[in-house]
Amino acid sequence: MLVEIQLIAIVVAVACALPGVFLVLRSMTMLSDAITHTVLLGIVLAFFATQDLNSPLLMLGATLVGVATVWVIGALQRTKLLSGDAAIGIVFPLFFSIAIILITRYAGSVHLDTDSVLMGELAFAPFKRTQLFGMDIGPQALWTRIVILLINSVFILLFYKELKLSTFDAALAAALGFSPVLLHYGLMSLVSLTAVGAYDSVGSVLVVGFMVGPALTGYLLTRQLHHMIWVTVITAVINSIVGVQLAFAVDASLAGMIAVVTGVTAFAAFLFSPEKGWLKKTLRRSKQQKKLYKWKTKQEMEQR
Repeated sequence: MLVEIQLIAIVVAVACALPGVFLVLRSMTMLSDAITHTVLLGIVLAFFATQDLNSPLLMLGATLVGVATVWVIGALQRTKLLSGDAAIGIVFPLFFSIAIILITRYAGSVHLDTDSVLMGELAFAPFKRTQLFGMDIGPQALWTRIVILLINSVFILLFYKELKLSTFDAALAAALGFSPVLLHYGLMSLVSLTAVGAYDSVGSVLVVGFMVGPALTGYLLTRQLHHMIWVTVITAVINSIVGVQLAFAVDASLAGMIAVVTGVTAFAAFLFSPEKGWLKKTLRRSKQQKKLYKWKTKQEMEQR
């Protein structure tokens, strides 16, 4: 049981961390928060259409609503009447609240509740098994997340150069014939798909932590994109292992403990990064101020 929970946590963390790298580099972390909540509306609408919580159309509906969220926020921003944060602040609560109202009004007797969406529960994930030719091959959650991880990995491998170019210089990417807009919506589709795939295991709150925390750690510790991706993946794995082990040791929430470990790791990188850390910059600034003070003192002495 513990091994299966650990494997699910690792796979979910890495699956979320891969698109998270580009979200951090594009300064779109708040947009990821909006998407991970608004895709609930897609799940609810798809459930009403299929009346089946196991239907693959739930993921399709969630992905479409996630892309719609990005489009609506972008449309509001293009009017120049709202800033990026203001547009997110309007669309995110609107879509999420509609989903909550629909659940409480029309799906009160169905196992589709807001607590599982927000917090998830890793401990229950191994109970739903996958059968192949009459054999138990493991938790359904594990295989579903592995498929999502493979989709994210293949997308980044196939479009690595395009993603890199459009992230750092969208104008040059467009001039060379790439479509930054198409890549943008493709990345947002991955974020939506990853979010809904991780809902019943870790919840939307930890999904945001998985997408932002390891990627931010990788950004602070590296200078090149491919190094950042590897550090992000390794950090996501370590956070998951340590978080699960600590949660069992102190009998705490699995998702909550992993989120705490993720936050502590990112904060440690923020403080102690050799190149970009707050401590390094503070010491450098202090040395520069001392040099400037000595130079001014010397100039004053010479003038006298």
